[in-house]
Amino acid sequence: MKKIILMLVLAASVFVLAACGGDESGSESNLTPDHSIDLVASNWEFEQDTYTVPSGNVEVNLINNEGFHGIKVEGTGISIEGEGSDVAAMEPGEYTIRCTVPCGAGHTEMVATLIVE
Repeated sequence: MKKIILMLVLAASVFVLAACGGDESGSESNLTPDHSIDLVASNWEFEQDTYTVPSGNVEVNLINNEGFHGIKVEGTGISIEGEGSDVAAMEPGEYTIRCTVPCGAGHTEMVATLIVE
């Protein structure tokens, strides 16, 4: 009887911890976006080499057109795996966008620039 109770308590604990896992969108904040930009990823390249957006709370949307990709925008908290969105407060400057999911032979060259004005 004690084993059954122990197993039920353990199973309930696992369900509670899984429910507290958090948001899977990758967004680390509850910022309301001022601007939005779509990054379209195909095998070993982004749709554009350079993206431009005004400064402020920027929402980055990752769309996987071909293959499975993820991104990290260096110097920000933006990190997305698969399709999704993330928002960060961004100051003017240039930010490097890199694919974070090994996607094949051209993965290391899968880089773009985000210019925040």
